[in-house]
Amino acid sequence: MTSTLDGRTRPHLENDKGLLDDVNLAILRALAEDPRRSMSALARAVGMSAPAVTERVQRLERTGVIRGYRLDVDPAAVGFPIGAWVRVRPALGQGKALEQIVARTPEVVEAHRITGEDCLLVRIQVRDVADLDRVLELWIERGSTVTSVIKTSLVEPRPVGIDG
Repeated sequence: MTSTLDGRTRPHLENDKGLLDDVNLAILRALAEDPRRSMSALARAVGMSAPAVTERVQRLERTGVIRGYRLDVDPAAVGFPIGAWVRVRPALGQGKALEQIVARTPEVVEAHRITGEDCLLVRIQVRDVADLDRVLELWIERGSTVTSVIKTSLVEPRPVGIDG
């Protein structure tokens, strides 16, 4: 097991014999293309039986290689067309309080503790510029922000480590 920066443990994949063999990588690639496919369709895609593929997928889930399956909704389609990355620098002694406020802000779709002068990197989705201002006002008493509005996304989130 290896420790992550947030204190959780994860399997040390390089030492786990067979966990990331060619078959499991093929399963991960197929799931990345369509996470909703059935086990029998997945089995056909990788040339195995459904029970064997099911066992492998369950092992990948159990060991934390597959962390979950997510719904990808177009923010603009549900009324939140403006995305922005916000670098946040908490005021002295305000780090934990600011983290809690960020975590409770519904427009926050992603947040990370980072190194450097800023302590947090937050991605938000809002309805309009007035909404952006309202969200930033929630944080301004506890720290400073630098905001970059997303014009277009060249690369959407994608799985890492499965391309051979």
